[in-house]
Amino acid sequence: MTEPQHDIGPDKTLLLVDDDEPFLRRLAKAMEKRGFEVETADSVAGGCAIAKARPPAYAVIDLRLEDGNGLDVVEVLRERREDARVVVLTGYGAIATAVAAVKIGATDYLSKPADANDITNALLATGDDMPPPPENPMSADRVRWEHIQRVYELCDRNVSETARRLNMHRRTLQRILAKRSPR
Repeated sequence: MTEPQHDIGPDKTLLLVDDDEPFLRRLAKAMEKRGFEVETADSVAGGCAIAKARPPAYAVIDLRLEDGNGLDVVEVLRERREDARVVVLTGYGAIATAVAAVKIGATDYLSKPADANDITNALLATGDDMPPPPENPMSADRVRWEHIQRVYELCDRNVSETARRLNMHRRTLQRILAKRSPR
């Protein structure tokens, strides 16, 4: 585990912004073990405050937070420190949000669940080097299931509204929701 420390550079500061408290704690511990000096926030407001006061060299920011959009934190960080390497995380991957994240200055974009190795590889990738693909990526069935679950939750668990938004028959959606998540 000491090898990644050499790649971090002299400024090891890392800001983690996520409203999933258990995930935030686990990721903070894992990144500290990899040599980063970690500071955490669980909201857009907290992330922006840290980015303004002590702009870090690295940041991992969740896209959807309870009090707003994580891209707001990316913008504040970019204003304060142009050389910061920023990875945007989300449980709801979409091309449009990936493009938006990269346009405002994110270095990379990862879908949850991303582990500390994936995040470290994305943060430390240099130039046009792409980080290696994840060891155990989600299957296409799992990505589809996650997307359906996300829309279902955003529609306050209303099956008819979810089916309408997904352009899917209501009974088909009910069958999918009744099954366990794919691996």
